[in-house]
Amino acid sequence: MQTILKYFPELTQEQQQQFRVMLQLYPEWNSKINVISRKDIENLEINHILHSLAMVKFVKFVDGTTIMDLGTGGGFPGLPLAVYFPNVQFHLIDRIAKKLRVAQEIATQAGLKNVTFQHGDVLEVKRMFDFVVSRAVMPLPDMVKLVRRFISKDSMNAIPNGLLCLKGGELQQELQPYKKDVLVDEISSYFTEDFFKTKKIVYLPF
Repeated sequence: MQTILKYFPELTQEQQQQFRVMLQLYPEWNSKINVISRKDIENLEINHILHSLAMVKFVKFVDGTTIMDLGTGGGFPGLPLAVYFPNVQFHLIDRIAKKLRVAQEIATQAGLKNVTFQHGDVLEVKRMFDFVVSRAVMPLPDMVKLVRRFISKDSMNAIPNGLLCLKGGELQQELQPYKKDVLVDEISSYFTEDFFKTKKIVYLPF
């Protein structure tokens, strides 16, 4: 918790407890169902929870915002964001049932009331959202084709509705089709840990 609190000292006691539940339960579940690389589970706080929370530094979602987390896996970035934004609604979707089950169990144990889950293909979703978020799920052009239809035109936040992705590495070719519109934010400007040196937030307004 120390690193999370270093960057987010404003967390309430309830939010701190919810993150402690995550820090306890993810390793326990990961020994049964591999949602995080076994080599990486010891870096859960920084590489997964804090990484997800980078989006908080980019935009403070207003109450009532609706967000789809596409390809959430075991719940990233959706669950950490749901803890930080208790009055924002998150819909987590993934094709792999066993990973989604882990996310559901952890959300229940953490007492999260603002999260729903869907197992299956994104094309089965029947509603609109203000934002779609994801973490290293697929190249941006593929993601745009899938999610554009789900983004509402009615913006209520400080930035227009759109797509927010956590990505790493060389992105120039992937972002080329959207160079006039896309915004790339270096996570290393928020967090000083070595893990974040190549990590970025990619924002594409719709």
